[in-house]
Amino acid sequence: MTLFYVVLAILVVVIMGVYVSWRAGRLDRLHHRTDGARTALDLALVRRSSSAYELAASGLVDPATSLLLADAVRRTKDGSQPKDLAESDLTRALRAAFSQPEFHLSITEQEGAEELVAEVEAAAHQVFLARKFYNDVAARTIEARRRPLARVFRLAGTAARPAFFEMDDEM
Repeated sequence: MTLFYVVLAILVVVIMGVYVSWRAGRLDRLHHRTDGARTALDLALVRRSSSAYELAASGLVDPATSLLLADAVRRTKDGSQPKDLAESDLTRALRAAFSQPEFHLSITEQEGAEELVAEVEAAAHQVFLARKFYNDVAARTIEARRRPLARVFRLAGTAARPAFFEMDDEM
């Protein structure tokens, strides 16, 4: 009878070990997905800022709006303010440029303007999608880290807790 209990205890320990190992692997994969999503978000932000800079230099917008756009792009790159605030400022500058009535007239008059505007709009939409995807993955990772098993056995290891990236990205 004792042999039965010993075998049962060993079986329970093995099953628990496999389950804990599986949860640790899942949490590790979630952290890798979060890192990949953050990289994709950063690339989308860089693409948007470079296309916004091209728009500022193109002459499609008036000089004041051009300076506003160029300054907003500069602030996204120099780190003088938090990244989410700088990116939100760039969104507001793009929204201001696109809302001008003269802007829509100058698009039809200049050659290549429609492609540039389409590129800016596509980059802005890509930022929206990348931010949404990143925040979804970050939420799943945070939820998995909060589970009792992950906290008790410290399954997250030394990986940093992901932070949400909130910004104004409504064009």
